[in-house]
Amino acid sequence: MEETQKPAIFAIRTTIGQERNTADMIASRAKNFKLPIKAVLAPTGIRGYIFVEAVGKTTIERARMGIKHGKGMVAGEVPITQIEQFLVPKAAVVGMEIGDIVELISGPFRGERARIIRVDESKEEITVELFEATVPIPVTVRGDSVRILQKKEKEGEGEGK
Repeated sequence: MEETQKPAIFAIRTTIGQERNTADMIASRAKNFKLPIKAVLAPTGIRGYIFVEAVGKTTIERARMGIKHGKGMVAGEVPITQIEQFLVPKAAVVGMEIGDIVELISGPFRGERARIIRVDESKEEITVELFEATVPIPVTVRGDSVRILQKKEKEGEGEGK
């Protein structure tokens, strides 16, 4: 009787770069065939693996069968302690400091380079000063809409910090 078993977490190997697609296909197959799959997780920090919470290994094998990028299952269960860090979203501004050089990757200033002049961790926003602007105007953007190009140099940078 699989209904009385407690759900466990299993890892599935996938083609690198296809984790999200594989997770989506397994989730939709579980829904269509009413398989007892509780959750499917494709964390951005792990390449080539997804995690599926289900009652029994056979349930996952049935869901994975025929999915091109689902390469196979890793033997054994994955303890929740190993994937806890991926369950809590990390703040977008973690690791960003005043003076870092970033590139805006979304919004009206997409593609522009800028220097961080303020970091607001509570709102997950940063204020930047665009390099190409003729007049330095501070622009506040969300932390996930920038990519760090260069970290602030420690001591000896031209600004005397």
